[in-house]
Parts: sequence; structure tokens; C-alpha cells
Amino acid sequence: MIRTHRALLTAALAFVAPPLLADDLQSQVDGIIQPLMREQGIAGMAVAVYANGQSHYFSYGWANKHDQQPVTRDTLFEIGSLSKTFTATLAALASAEGKLDLNAPASHYQPALAKAPIGSASVLELGAYSGDCLPLQFPDEVQTPEQTLAWLQNWKRVAEHGTQRCYSNPSLGLFGDLAARSQQRPFAELMTQGLLPRLGLKHTYLEVPAKERGLYAQGYDAADKPVRVNPGPYADEAYGIKTSASDLLRYVQLQVQPAELDPALRKAIAITQSGYFQVGAMTQGLGWERYPYPVTLDTLLAGNGAKMIREPQATRALNPSAPAEPAAWYNKTGATGGFGAYAAFVPAKQMGIVLLANRNYPNEERVRAAQRILSSLEQ
Repeated sequence: MIRTHRALLTAALAFVAPPLLADDLQSQVDGIIQPLMREQGIAGMAVAVYANGQSHYFSYGWANKHDQQPVTRDTLFEIGSLSKTFTATLAALASAEGKLDLNAPASHYQPALAKAPIGSASVLELGAYSGDCLPLQFPDEVQTPEQTLAWLQNWKRVAEHGTQRCYSNPSLGLFGDLAARSQQRPFAELMTQGLLPRLGLKHTYLEVPAKERGLYAQGYDAADKPVRVNPGPYADEAYGIKTSASDLLRYVQLQVQPAELDPALRKAIAITQSGYFQVGAMTQGLGWERYPYPVTLDTLLAGNGAKMIREPQATRALNPSAPAEPAAWYNKTGATGGFGAYAAFVPAKQMGIVLLANRNYPNEERVRAAQRILSSLEQ
């Protein structure tokens, strides 16, 4: 009889453990995010954590200060360059389905670049920012598709392909454009009618539809003025996604648990998580950047700092490429003029995190907050 009562008590404690753990996590996240928002002047944030097979959502502040509209798990945020991981997945899916050769030169899919130095860079090199040392942004005067192509045709080689990593919207944008050309369909159509539905993402957009505008958070710039992302060359490919904490956490969950996806998408996920170039402690995948796990905070801060975005880094091509690594910290930052985003996950630990804010604040603060939250799950 005593054994029976003990068994029942143990079962009861096991049953109530998840809510208690959730409460502990709420307290942990509150203690990290609320001071961060005060220090950085952030109006609203959505945080989502996947751990122990469960999804947890935490919402703070205002999606729109004027209307005092609160942030929820369904609030839509601009995610800036975190969009590059979606573009990489689209390209990887085309590769998995035999529609895109990642090792082919850019000119194979865009013949207009046949005589341009950048035309000999491989699709893969462009996707890993190593085709040539293309700049972070296009010049302001480049706006139309015709101007974009002319600029690429006239780009003078700075470095040998595969020798320098230069983080670049033009490089990643061209990568996405080539993936679309390989399928002879517009990039936006492939993304919105193809990839996003196949991933089960129902509230992720390039262009927020009228029926969802009420969920679209207002961004705020450094002067606290309302701002939204401006269109530009390769905007859809490089920084165009708007999504919610709930959708983005599903996307992160699929990175650590892709089994529910069809075989081609599972292969695509593995392609994006593979390593193609070594840049110091960081291994460059397609979209995602990875570090051996466990990883120190200092390593993550250096890998996501301004130097990695604004300065060239010597890079070493991995040949053959390094397969997807479960024991790794994968991450990507993203920002627009009024938003800041970050996502990270560790497949071997089956955990991941999403931070969305309607203000652009330093990458280092995002990384520090995410690392503290995920580290608390292992204590």
C-alpha cells in the first residue's frame, strides 16, 4: 500500500512538473527581457522558446505605442536579415529537388553575367558571402532591376572567389535570384506559394496582406520615430520577411525536428545547416552560422558583432562540406530600420529561441539575452 501511495505521489508530481517549470522559465525570461527593454528603449518584444518538447511564448510591451496595442505571439515583426535563412532554404530545396546546381557559376542561371567577374562565382559561394567581396549594401542610386543588373555587370573583382567572406545583401540577394531563375518562376511566388506553405507557416509574409495589417507591429528608429522597412534591390531575398513569434518558433522547431517534413524539405534543412566555409570559430552554412557546442558567450558575441558584418574576413573553403552538426549552436541576426530579430537553436539539445523587437538594438544584447535564457534550461 505504501508503495502504491508513493507511486501515485510520484505520478502526481510528474504531472504538475511542466507548469512549475513553465513558471520558472517565465520568471527567468522576465528577469532578462524587461531590463533589456528598459535599457534599449524597446517598445515591444515577443520571445519564444522551444525546450523539452514544448513551446513557450512571452510577450512584452506595445506593438504600436500610439494605439497601445499589446504584443502577442501573433504580432508580426520585420526580421531583416534573418530572412536570409528562408532564402537559403528555398535555394536548398531547389537543390534537393534537382532544380539548382549549387556548384554552377552564376552565369549559368543569369547569362547576362557571363562576361562579368561575378558571373564566374558559384551559386554556393554567393550564398555564403564568398563569391567576391561584394559590399554590405547596394549604392543608394541602384533601385530598379535594370540598375541592379548593370551594377553587378560592372562590379570589379576585389578578391578571389572563396577566399574572403564579406557579409552582403547583394551577394545573398543574387543567390536567391539565381535560385528563382533556375525554376523559371518569380522569387516571391516561390516563397509565398511554395516554401512557406510547405513549412506550415501560415502567418509569414513578404507583403503583409490587408487582413493581417492589424497584427503588423510598428517599428521605431533610433530617434523613436515610427518607421517601416523600405523596398530596395533584392529586398525580398535579403530582408523581406515579416512573421510572428509563433510562426518563427515553428520554423526553429523544424530545424531541430525536421521529421514531419517531406523528404526534400528535410534534405534542404540539412543543406542549410551544413558547413561550407570556415571563418575563425564560426562555420558558415547557408543562411545559418554555426559554432561547436558548448560555446562561450564571448565567441558568440564576436561572431555576431559589427566586425563580422562590416569587415572582410579570411575564409577557408571546406571541401568536402561539413555535414549538419547536431552538437552546434546555430544562429542568425536580422534588423531593419525599426526592428531587431534573433534566432538560435541547438539540435542536439532539442532547444531553440526567438527574439523579436520593434526596435533595432545591438546584436550583442540579443545574443547575450538568448544565451542566458537557453543556458538556464540546462541548469
